[in-house]
Amino acid sequence: MIKTRFAPSPTGYLHIGSARTALFSMAYARRHGGIFVLRIEDTDRERSTQESIQAIIDAMNWLKLNWDEGPFYQMQRIERYREIAQQLLNQGKAYYCYASKEELEAMRMAQRARGEKPRYDGRWRDSKATPPAGIKPVMRFKNPLVGETGFEDLVKGHITVQNGELDDLVLLRADGVPTYNFGVVVDDLDMGITHVIRGDDHVNNTPRQVNILKALGAPLPQYAHVPMILGADGERLSKRHGAVSVMQYRDEGYLPEALVNYLARLGWSHGDAEIFSLSQFIDWFDLKHISKSPAQFNPEKLQWLNQQHLKQLDDERLAQMAAPLLEARGFDLTRGPSVAGVVQLLKERVSTLMQLADEAVYFYQPVDPPAELKKEHYAADIKPALDELMRNFAKIQWQRPAIHDALKAVVSQHGLKLPQIAMPLRVMVTGGTQTPGIDATLELIGKEEVLRRMQRQMSSYHA
Repeated sequence: MIKTRFAPSPTGYLHIGSARTALFSMAYARRHGGIFVLRIEDTDRERSTQESIQAIIDAMNWLKLNWDEGPFYQMQRIERYREIAQQLLNQGKAYYCYASKEELEAMRMAQRARGEKPRYDGRWRDSKATPPAGIKPVMRFKNPLVGETGFEDLVKGHITVQNGELDDLVLLRADGVPTYNFGVVVDDLDMGITHVIRGDDHVNNTPRQVNILKALGAPLPQYAHVPMILGADGERLSKRHGAVSVMQYRDEGYLPEALVNYLARLGWSHGDAEIFSLSQFIDWFDLKHISKSPAQFNPEKLQWLNQQHLKQLDDERLAQMAAPLLEARGFDLTRGPSVAGVVQLLKERVSTLMQLADEAVYFYQPVDPPAELKKEHYAADIKPALDELMRNFAKIQWQRPAIHDALKAVVSQHGLKLPQIAMPLRVMVTGGTQTPGIDATLELIGKEEVLRRMQRQMSSYHA
């Protein structure tokens, strides 16, 4: 059975690149009827925090990247890593290294001075020297000195590294906590991980991990290294490109299904399909259509996708999502039109939930137009037509066709064109010039409120 994992380090929030890795790993497992594991690699004790762990879990839940097993925590498995390290030591495949930090730094400085790549020189590998007093040793892996290590990457193809390029990496630090490369190997082995899907910043780690697995006589998982995500300028993705916490996108009014859709299209494609659901993506997902080239993050494309998903969303569900945003702005939703009616009218015009809430303001409270709009649209020669429109509005059944007919009648009687009266009316009632159709907008705001707002604005007309 196929088994994948997502193994974040809880030293910060879940960002775009990590979320895409989690999505690909989950989708591959789901596509093949397998198991998706969440593992928290919390051995960086100085930087790992409970807050970050919760932020990662919250973000995955919001995106509906549901795991089948876990979360597992490395710091709860310390004894297991020590057990496996001891096994390697007993078999002569690992050794204690007593080199101090100062020694290692002097060694690296000398290597740089000679124009060499800084790397551990194996000084304690076969040493018979008496261990120095007062130094807690690390345990290092005896990496093969000759030959090569290769593996078939399911995205990049065959990759081979000369063993002489790899030094003897640390398995256990002096405090007995495993390093990243060792902890990953033991976890993947114990958890039966068959496919490791991760960012290609880990490509250089893979030969090291393969050699440890071989030393343990363990089966190798298959590896798929996904190219990184770049900003539009071709530089590595950072906060200035929009590489913020996944949950910030939630707070800015993006839909989880839109963000998942966008992440799926970052470096993967299915024909010309642009807009699709998570379940469709799982049905389609494969590794062979992952691009070998870096993907580029485009905030405008994400916003466009969010707009498309908003349009497709059921009005009642969209209303449930918008209501808390409106209430947070201080609106009493019991004293205005139904939120479902508002979102139905606005959702074609907005890109995010936050924008929708901003646009909905005039449905729940009067908005006084800026002085420049009053000056532009409150012309004295239109005032008689507006006075008559108010009288007509007071008489009619408050439904869209009747509102439209009342407008047309006044326009015809006063020899005007519809925009000549619709635009000042829109400014009076909504405080702006950009709204959905004026008859639909007025219907939703309600008869009494429309007349009240018109009356309040009439005194602002200039000669």
